[in-house]
Amino acid sequence: MEDLLRTLAPQVLGAVVRRYGHFDSAEDAVQEALLAAATRWPAEGLPNHPRGWLIAVAARRLTDLLRAEQARRRREDEVARALPADGWLAAPADRRDPDDDSLVLLFLCCHPALPPAAQIALTLRAVGGLSTAEVARAFLVPEATMTRRITRAKQRIRDSGAPFAPPTGADRHTRLDAVRHVLYLIFNEGYASTAGPRLRRVDLTTEAIRLTRLLHRLLPDDPEVTGLLALMLLTDARGPARVGPGGELVPMAEQDRSRWRADQIAEGVALVSSVLPRGDVGPYQLQAAIAAVHDEAADVEQTDWPQIEALYGLLMRISDNPVVALNHAVAVAMARGAPAGLALLDGLAADPRIADGPRLPAARAHLLEFAGEPAAARAAYEQAAQRSMNLPQQRYLYARAARLPGPD
Repeated sequence: MEDLLRTLAPQVLGAVVRRYGHFDSAEDAVQEALLAAATRWPAEGLPNHPRGWLIAVAARRLTDLLRAEQARRRREDEVARALPADGWLAAPADRRDPDDDSLVLLFLCCHPALPPAAQIALTLRAVGGLSTAEVARAFLVPEATMTRRITRAKQRIRDSGAPFAPPTGADRHTRLDAVRHVLYLIFNEGYASTAGPRLRRVDLTTEAIRLTRLLHRLLPDDPEVTGLLALMLLTDARGPARVGPGGELVPMAEQDRSRWRADQIAEGVALVSSVLPRGDVGPYQLQAAIAAVHDEAADVEQTDWPQIEALYGLLMRISDNPVVALNHAVAVAMARGAPAGLALLDGLAADPRIADGPRLPAARAHLLEFAGEPAAARAAYEQAAQRSMNLPQQRYLYARAARLPGPD
């Protein structure tokens, strides 16, 4: 029941917003419809058309909320006129799923009245179904900061008076950047959950891949959309081998690569190979190329680390992201020795976006162990475990620390 409602929620919200506008009120109406379903369906049974049931209940509730507003009919007519019957989002029937408004909702949330960061945060809440805390961790900011950001975003939408609508040519590029970033963050939160009892959340990775496939069908010639889909497929292909029988984390070096999904690897490699030669290379294509190098190696020893180091170097030129810099340092260590990588990690210690999380000490621990410094590695693993909010990851880090001798 929980999985079904989570899957249907963005589709229902998209349908209601498309029909009526009034995003903030529509979100409240859909939440009430979901609550009604969670209460009634277990007792009365699942309706024949759950999505239609939710849309009908949400629409009735939204109508109740809007009835008291004197200009409701005029605003609804304006919203209807603002959503064109054709345009760049209205793809031919064979290239668009007419029953799924989730992708449309992505673009509606990337509203021109909002700065990009607020567009992404609001979309993660409305479409991805992430909690405010999960969105905050995706942005590497405190939860209170993200709560204020989302609240301000909704208020700004209300104050703007402009309806949600698909983007025009003028703001298409900016809003497409935001949509790609949203899908990327949803996938990452699903593949490596930042908190909770599970190492990964297949519902989020599946939804991110589904929406990105839909976006790729609509925009097959966009190289970064293609690169993003390739990146997701190549990364998700390792999922079955990444989790042990007890739900524990299995690092890539120890994974049974025969369990990797060969069909996804083949598709991902074909996608990234089709766009890289065009020359208009962006961050998602580069990350997909890195993932392809990993996936095509028979084992960790045969991985082409110099190529991965070079690709991360290119990525750093166009992306000011501390996680990219951290991964580059690890690649340098694997290609040129642990001391070289550790020196680069030292330079990240002052970056507030990553200094207080578990990633940096976990990477240091790995490289210190690689360098033959077990006591220092043990301390770094323990520090990383203390900072982690994901239970399987925390157990893995403590287990790595326990294997190593402590200080004399």
